[in-house]
Amino acid sequence: MSWDDSDNDKNKKKDPWSGRKKDQQSPPDLDELVRSMQDKLSVLFGGGPKNPPTGNNKTPGAPAPSGKSVTTLLVIAAIIWLASGIYIIDEGNRGVILRFGAYHETTLPGPHWRFPRPVDSAVVVNVAQERFIEVGYRSGANQQSVSGVRKEALMLTEDENIIDVRLAVQYRIKDAQDYIFNVRSPEVTLKQATESALRAVIGKRKMDFVLTEGRSEVVAKVEVALQAMLDDYGTGLIVSSVNLVEAQPPEEVQGAFSDAIRAREDEQRYINESQAYSNEIIPKARGTASRVVQEAEAYQERVKAEADGDASRFTQLLVQYELAPEVTRKRLYLETMEGVLGNSRKVIMDVKGGNNLMYLPIDKLMESSSTKAAPNRFITPPEKTTSGNTGRDTSYRDRGRAR
Repeated sequence: MSWDDSDNDKNKKKDPWSGRKKDQQSPPDLDELVRSMQDKLSVLFGGGPKNPPTGNNKTPGAPAPSGKSVTTLLVIAAIIWLASGIYIIDEGNRGVILRFGAYHETTLPGPHWRFPRPVDSAVVVNVAQERFIEVGYRSGANQQSVSGVRKEALMLTEDENIIDVRLAVQYRIKDAQDYIFNVRSPEVTLKQATESALRAVIGKRKMDFVLTEGRSEVVAKVEVALQAMLDDYGTGLIVSSVNLVEAQPPEEVQGAFSDAIRAREDEQRYINESQAYSNEIIPKARGTASRVVQEAEAYQERVKAEADGDASRFTQLLVQYELAPEVTRKRLYLETMEGVLGNSRKVIMDVKGGNNLMYLPIDKLMESSSTKAAPNRFITPPEKTTSGNTGRDTSYRDRGRAR
């Protein structure tokens, strides 16, 4: 069908694209819709329409905004604004509340509420995290040749020697308010205070002391001095530990100092070996001395007892001698001879007044006496002769005679 078909009058008033009649009202375009929306928002927030509709552009029957709808929107906006003030502090953190930029309070872990921005703002500070700084070196990257790091490590000792000291400090935040407000840059302040405390401690001690047995003392002194500085500055930081990573002479004289250190180690080793030998030999010497003393004391007691016994025996003999001198003398003589001749196997007797010798085989006599059970066996010598005899008195008693 063509647009201007003369046979059908009805089709003359229709749009070939939409099918509408040409005399019907067309919908508003996009610009008109945007302009209408702007006018409604202006009326809603208390102003008149910016572009009041004129002529045919006025939308018939548009409702005017009411006061109730405006209040509802304001209440909803206020609730959303107040709800934005809810915040949660995690464990190990502290929340510092700022009211119009000034400190208001510090909150603990848990849910909290503050006035939303721009009234209040919250700064969360981690007070449980262990942080650390390094003086004289940097871990990880190859920055040992940096001039600034090199200058940090060089320290002057009391005896005017230069040593290379590398220190690590572990710290954490103990007061969030002081950490935020008292110092502009707490980490930089901590590092400078650490260098100052370390140089003060090293400068009061000799190099040999720092390099050998003085490491623990240096660490303790630096920790005390550093914490005192941080408290004076009010940084809100607390030092957890100080670790002396390395203390050595400069590289230029490292060889000479290594030789000196080895000599000290050898000296200490010799001292330890001598001490070990001393600990081993001294107890033995003390034991030997104690044994000798005890043996001497025992010998002393034995000699005293024997002397006392001999004295007592002599006293008793004296009493007997006074009663019977001749008998006592003879008994003592016989006992003495018995003791002298008791271990002899041969006895040769020289009889007075004669040239004959008498030989007694004691060993044979002892054997025969053991075979014959004859107690108190006597050997009777020949009887005394008359004047015709030799005149010798050969009578004697055998050792078996009863005393």
